[in-house]
Amino acid sequence: MVICADTSVLFSLYGNDVHTPQAVKWLAEQQSPVTVTALNEFELANALRFAESRTVIACGGAAMFWAQFEADRAAGRLLVRVCNLGGVLDEAKRLSATHTVTGGHRGFDILHVAAALVLEADRFLTFDRNQKKLATAEGLAVPL
Repeated sequence: MVICADTSVLFSLYGNDVHTPQAVKWLAEQQSPVTVTALNEFELANALRFAESRTVIACGGAAMFWAQFEADRAAGRLLVRVCNLGGVLDEAKRLSATHTVTGGHRGFDILHVAAALVLEADRFLTFDRNQKKLATAEGLAVPL
């Protein structure tokens, strides 16, 4: 089973927000790892640093939360998969052309759904309601 995640879920797992208890509980119940891409890694690292710059998380918190991310990666709870960026962008262009005018989707939200489709994910995790609509419209199960 391939389970892909949006950065909203990853931030909840590692950045401690309102969705953290739900995200942690869900991950603990899973037997399959959560698949992440280089896009997730970039956006999560930046989101953690941005939260620290705005003092949403404590000084040094970005590095601490990133270390937790790396520990879960090393333990096999996260699986980083490489996907062809050109293929992801082609899929993102299709998704944008098909859904953005009527659904108002942001670029990175589209990229994460596109990557999940390219990786042939069975499930897609997000706390973003609008992104959930996009993923569902494309046939992905969204359990959160």
